Amino acid sequence: MFAGISARSQRLKHRNVIETPCIKICTLQARSGLCLGCGRTVDEIAAWSVMSAAERARIMNELSARLAALKPSAGVGG
Repeated sequence: MFAGISARSQRLKHRNVIETPCIKICTLQARSGLCLGCGRTVDEIAAWSVMSAAERARIMNELSARLAALKPSAGVGG
């Protein structure tokens, strides 16, 4: 009896999980306004749970380029 309740509870819990790029390094860079951990803006982070799956996917597709742009280029300023 309790095993069935527990299994149902687990299924419901997993159904409401939202994919997130958060890696628990929550530091905003002042110049860019981007989180150094995930690459999102503070507005994107705040609205993440109410965005549509399509909006979240669009942003997630941009994050690797955003994070790469934050890193200083090798050999520059040398």
